[in-house]
Amino acid sequence: MMERGEKNLLRSSLSSRLLLLTICFVMVVEVLVWVPSVANFRRNFLEQRMTAAEIAVLALLEAPHQSVSRSLEAQLLETAGVKAVSLQRSDRSRLMLRGDAPTHIDASYDLRVDDPFTMMQETFATLLRGGRGVVRVVAIPANGIGEEIAIILEEQRLFDEMLRYSRNVLLLSIIISTVTAGLVFLSIHRMLVRPMRRITRSMVEFSRHPADPERILVPSGRSDEIGIAERELARMQEELRHALNQRSRLANLGTAVSKVNHDLRNILATAHLSSDRLLAEGDARTRELSQRLIGAIDRAIDLCERTLKYGRADEPPPNKRDFDLQALVEDVRLSLGLDDAGDGVEFVNAVPEAYVLHADPDHMFRVLLNLGRNALAALRGRNGRITVHAETRDGCCFVSVSDTGPGVPERVRRNLFQPFAGGSGGTGLGLAIVADLVDANGGKVTLEKSDEAGSTFVIEIPESPNRRPAGA
Repeated sequence: MMERGEKNLLRSSLSSRLLLLTICFVMVVEVLVWVPSVANFRRNFLEQRMTAAEIAVLALLEAPHQSVSRSLEAQLLETAGVKAVSLQRSDRSRLMLRGDAPTHIDASYDLRVDDPFTMMQETFATLLRGGRGVVRVVAIPANGIGEEIAIILEEQRLFDEMLRYSRNVLLLSIIISTVTAGLVFLSIHRMLVRPMRRITRSMVEFSRHPADPERILVPSGRSDEIGIAERELARMQEELRHALNQRSRLANLGTAVSKVNHDLRNILATAHLSSDRLLAEGDARTRELSQRLIGAIDRAIDLCERTLKYGRADEPPPNKRDFDLQALVEDVRLSLGLDDAGDGVEFVNAVPEAYVLHADPDHMFRVLLNLGRNALAALRGRNGRITVHAETRDGCCFVSVSDTGPGVPERVRRNLFQPFAGGSGGTGLGLAIVADLVDANGGKVTLEKSDEAGSTFVIEIPESPNRRPAGA
C-alpha cells in the first residue's frame, strides 16, 4: 500500500511531472541536435578516407611508369582504409588501385553535394544497413591532381565509428539533460512549486477550519503573479471567514427571534383584545387612538407571522396597487409619535394632495417608517425637521425623505444598505430592509445628499401603468 501511494504521489505531484517533462524536452532537443551532428561526423569520416586515398594516388603517380607491385598496392589501400581508388585526369586517363575490390556496390555518395537533407538521408541509410554495405564515394581531389577521385570502401568501420560517436553523444545528452533538468527543477520548485504548495495547503486547511483566523494565508510580499494570487486568496479567505461568522450569528439570531416572535405574538394578541375594549367603551378621542393602535398591532402581528415563516429571508411578493401617498405619510407621522409638537422635531408632509403611488402600501409604509425613524434618531437631542416630498419626472415617482441632522458619516456610506454593516450605532437592518422592499416594488433607493446640513434619501418607483399621479 505504501509503494502504491508513493507511485500515485509521483504521478500526481507537480514537481515530479515538471522534472520528467524537463528531461524529456532536453532529450528531444538532443535528438534534434544528434541527427545533423552524426551526419557531419559521417561526412568528415569519408573526407578523411578520401584524403588518405589521394595520398595513395600521389604515391602511384611518383612510381616509375605509374605502376606499383601488388604488395605495395595492397599496403597503400590498407593504409588509406579503402578497397579501391580511381583518379580521373584531365587527359581522360584513369589511374586505379584496385586490389581485391568487391564487384557489388550498395550505394554511391557524392561529396561534391553539400545538402544537409541529403547528408541526413544518407546517414540513416548507412545506419539501416548495419555496416554490411559497400559504397562508392566520389569527390574532387583537393591538390588538383585530377578532375575526379572515387573510392570504394566497406561501411563496417564507418558504422562502428558512428555507433561509438552516437553513444558518446547519448551519454553527454543524459548528463546535460540531468543537470539541466535538476537546475530547472530546483529553480521552478523554489519560485513556483513551493509557493503553490503553500497556497494549496492554506486552501485545504482553511476549508477544514474556515472560522479559524490562523488558517488564513499570510502573503509573502512577492510582486509577481504568485504574490498577487497570495494576496487575493488571503483577501477572499478573510471575507469568507467574516461571511461565515456573520452567517452563524444570523442563524443564532434567527433562532432567538423565532422564540421571541412566538411570545411576542401572544403579547400582541392580548394588546389587541385590550384595544378592542377601548374602541368599544372609550370616548371619541380614545376610539380614534385605539383605532390607530389596533392598526399598528395588526401590522406587528402580521410582521411576526411573516418572520416565523421567514427561514429563507424572503419577503412575500408585493401586492401593488394605487393608493394615496399623502394619507400613508400621515400614518407614518402618527406612528413616529410626531402628531403633536414635541421634542423640537417638526414633521412636514409635503406630498401633494391626492398624489397616487403604484406600489404595495404596506411595503411603502415600512420603508417610510424606517427612514423616518433613522431621521428621528439623527435629530435626537436637537431641534430639526423631517420632510417627505413626492414628485413625478420621466415616468417615475420620486419620494424623498429629508432631515436637518448632522448627515451620514463617511465610513457608513460605503455599506449603507448592507445588513449588519451600518456602523452608525444600530444593527444596520433598517436601511437593508428599505432597499429590499423598494427593490421588490421595482424601484431603487439612494442617498442623494448628506452633509452637515442634513441628509436626503430618494425612493424612485415607476408610476402607475393605468394613470398618471395627481399633483405631478
